[in-house]
Amino acid sequence: MSALPKVEQWFTYADYKEWELAEGERFEIIYGEAYAMSAPGARHQAIQLALSSQFYLFLKGKPCKAYPAPFDVRLFYEEDESDDTVVQPDLVVICDKRKRGPEGCRGAPDFIAEILSPSNTASEMEKKFKLYRQAGVREYWVIDPENNGLTVYLFQKNRILTDTYGNDDIVPVTTIPGLKISLEQVFAE
Repeated sequence: MSALPKVEQWFTYADYKEWELAEGERFEIIYGEAYAMSAPGARHQAIQLALSSQFYLFLKGKPCKAYPAPFDVRLFYEEDESDDTVVQPDLVVICDKRKRGPEGCRGAPDFIAEILSPSNTASEMEKKFKLYRQAGVREYWVIDPENNGLTVYLFQKNRILTDTYGNDDIVPVTTIPGLKISLEQVFAE
């Protein structure tokens, strides 16, 4: 295995697999560029667990499966590992079992949730918004722990539907009929 290079260069999934990372160290690759990820804080992890639990319980025994981070999502999967984009959203749902590989998701998941952290920048979130839309993600949630809020984006062919929710709302998951998420439970401390 090779250590993560410190020089700027274009990376592929094949490179990513070879990196020797310290325990807890994580990276994403977006269009060949490597980005270090900071460790999530306690509130972030509590929200992730509460959200993931609701998805897991609803999906148990159903064809769609939920996977919390860290979980590699190869948005533009190439069998020869030349794909240059690997992200680790906080929660993904994959309904097409052909996209479930031993290493993670092979292609765009149906649903992605990202929980904002103090280290997230506006440009990073805009980049991911565009990336997920381009890849074919159908539903994208951005969870704001600071304000106990949620923004839902539904990506359709030629339009984007957006809705916002607060702490007391029950939110339907459009890509998974019948699943409704209690934000009060998600944001409970």
